[in-house]
Amino acid sequence: MNLLIELLAFAVAIGVLVVVHEYGHYSVARWCGVKVLRFSIGFGKPLFQWVSPKTGTEWTIAALPLGGYVKMLDERETGAAPIPADLLPQAFNRKSVWRRFAIVAAGPIANFLLAIVLFALVFATGVTEPAAVVAAPAPNTPAALAGFDGGETIVAVRTGNAGESERVRSWSDLRWKLLGAAFDHQRVVLSAKDAHGTSDFQLDLRGLTEKDVDDDFMSRLGFEPGGGKLTVAGVQPGSAAQKAGLAAGDRLRAVDGIPTDNATAFIAYVKSHAGKPVTLQVERGAPAGQAGPAGQAAGKLEDISLVPQSQRDDATGQQVGRIGAELATQVPSIDVRYGPVESLQLGARRTWDLAVYSVRMFGRMIVGEASLKNLSGPVTIADYAGKSARLGPSAFLSFLALVSISLGVLNLLPIPVLDGGHLLYYLVEAVTGKVVSDRWQLVFQRAGLACIVALSAIALFNDLARLIHF
Repeated sequence: MNLLIELLAFAVAIGVLVVVHEYGHYSVARWCGVKVLRFSIGFGKPLFQWVSPKTGTEWTIAALPLGGYVKMLDERETGAAPIPADLLPQAFNRKSVWRRFAIVAAGPIANFLLAIVLFALVFATGVTEPAAVVAAPAPNTPAALAGFDGGETIVAVRTGNAGESERVRSWSDLRWKLLGAAFDHQRVVLSAKDAHGTSDFQLDLRGLTEKDVDDDFMSRLGFEPGGGKLTVAGVQPGSAAQKAGLAAGDRLRAVDGIPTDNATAFIAYVKSHAGKPVTLQVERGAPAGQAGPAGQAAGKLEDISLVPQSQRDDATGQQVGRIGAELATQVPSIDVRYGPVESLQLGARRTWDLAVYSVRMFGRMIVGEASLKNLSGPVTIADYAGKSARLGPSAFLSFLALVSISLGVLNLLPIPVLDGGHLLYYLVEAVTGKVVSDRWQLVFQRAGLACIVALSAIALFNDLARLIHF
């Protein structure tokens, strides 16, 4: 059943993205007076064909759905019959360089516009996200050095002392604001509320490099969602947790006197204490009818001592501590919803931020500052398409927007055979007044094809490596 969902979600995602991309080319080509001969979704043997009596365009759905193309009238088409004189003005190659530039650029631009609309829909319809409540940070992290103790709710961010304060609505909103400040190497001031009122915390991001900005960016800063409940969901037989008496349903309140409400921080602490005794403060089930602060059930607090077992970490090869308990975290959440205008503005900003991040990440991979493992192929895309579809419409639309941005950025790369390569030719033509010769275009096309094949092979290898956990 999960495989079927993944395949359907993948087919919908690819279908929507390809149609939007190619329709961008098609619509601008028609607007520029170019005759479009064929609009194809997929490659290979046609499964469905229809010719528009108005435009003469052949609309096709082909057997291999991984892509598509728009074929335009062009005198340079090898092996084609001569174009009638009355149709020559509608040939693509007869148009000005800027019209050709607009037609080619329209595909990636359509992907960016789609992402803006999808993000705007998510923002306008509302989404449930973790609240911007901070868990107790690990020692010596930027969050700890800034003065966070855990339990604070971040409500605003401003750049430096004179910057304009921006409201923080959720954990995701906080992450994006800090990500942007980190890319720009800025110092920010975070306003946060706790039981004693509102305080300002200065966070210096100027020392971060682009290599530090990755999926673990917030964890590197010492920020993890907090304010919730960390409970034991299960205990492995024969583990240190079982021997110490931990049981499913126990709520973990503290470890060695340090309050804990986040699984990531708790696991990191346990890993660093392999073979060393730790003391857990655990809240057991509450007596019937008894309630604690804020209406929560008040259970019995117990101190449990145990020694994490030393085991080899497959990822790092180092010995780490494990107690053999499955954890579940319930963090406070908030419904985030924006007005139509603000949703469009946020959609455009999110699209821009992700596009810039994608370009920078690709640049880091080229110079060796980021791993090529970040490249993903169709298998990973299908996997995430299925996972996001099972999470609900908002997650799937956000995933679709993310892939649309990636497709737009990829096509704008100055690699021959991609849209970006053709745009580079047109820029050279606009500057020099001369068309790039067929000989050089053939050389560049072969080089570009080699790049695409190499990138595809790496992406496919990464997909297979993830499947077999290698």
